[in-house]
Amino acid sequence: MNIIKTSFAALAALALASTAQAQVNLSAETSSAGNSPHLMMTHLADVTARAGIANLQVQEGQTATNSMVNVAEGKSDIITAPTILHFLLEKGRGPFSAQGENGAALAAKVQAIAPYNAGAYGLITPVATGITKYEDLKDKTVWNGPPRGAALTMGRQTILFGSGGFKDGEDYKGFQTNWGQLPSVLVDGSAEAVMVPITQPSDRVVQMQSTGDVNIISVPKAIWESEGMQRFLSAPGNAPVEVKWEDMGYGEGSGVHLISEDGIFRSPGVPFATYVRADLDFDTVKAITAEYIATIPELKKRAPYGGTVNFDVLDAKATGFCGGLSLKYHPGAVAAWEEAGYDVPDCAEVQ
Repeated sequence: MNIIKTSFAALAALALASTAQAQVNLSAETSSAGNSPHLMMTHLADVTARAGIANLQVQEGQTATNSMVNVAEGKSDIITAPTILHFLLEKGRGPFSAQGENGAALAAKVQAIAPYNAGAYGLITPVATGITKYEDLKDKTVWNGPPRGAALTMGRQTILFGSGGFKDGEDYKGFQTNWGQLPSVLVDGSAEAVMVPITQPSDRVVQMQSTGDVNIISVPKAIWESEGMQRFLSAPGNAPVEVKWEDMGYGEGSGVHLISEDGIFRSPGVPFATYVRADLDFDTVKAITAEYIATIPELKKRAPYGGTVNFDVLDAKATGFCGGLSLKYHPGAVAAWEEAGYDVPDCAEVQ
């Protein structure tokens, strides 16, 4: 009888421990559906709950600037956001100008667990326009972003570099709308070309295909390798993206054509990260990150572009870490990546 009681007690304790672990609740924020940050976060919520590590209560459709402040202030535990926002928060610039000197203290309370990108700024245009290179944008109407913000700045800069100096309003007519109007712009002919972040493959390219075949125009290789472009790509919030045609997900006869000297798409990327509160405990972060790493093969299969957004790449140049970006990985995340055999850049670790 004592043996039976002991066995039941042991089983009850084990069940209680498992339940307690699975019921650890963490608040999470991410973007609207249809991109890699949302995909990453919903995958993370799925696999951590499945493994009994934590329950992520995910709020979708959040503004990344607000999410960055929320995780810094401890109002959220895990978020997704572009790395440029960590830089701007630290400096008290742009959307965080109201934070002033307080921005640096807030940024220090935010650490990363995993990097990836949201695609790259791609110049796409209907074949019927005859545009096959950046220089063909001369005097054309080009949608290059929303009315203000980092995306518009990046769109203009990419055209500036890719064309060898074209400026919005001087060499071409820049056309801006909010993001919600972009689907109409892709098909209604209001712009002859569009400079917009695209994954590989991209829903935006597929949307434009309703008007006919589409060209995706790579930054010319000589410009890509120039000193000026390399400096631009290494600036905080930027990262290089290179994808071979055969990995872009379209294929021959698809109606999509890559314009490139050597079959490689090159363009500035949009580096993102999933962040946590810096004071989130080591073991929890390590367990979450380890489960993420173990399920990356599954993650890559959740979307057609899953294999091209660097979910499993930690290289500092490819991710935009280090240099002018002070963002560090949480120590728990570092431990998980290194135990899985990955090399975490020293410059991205807390010293």
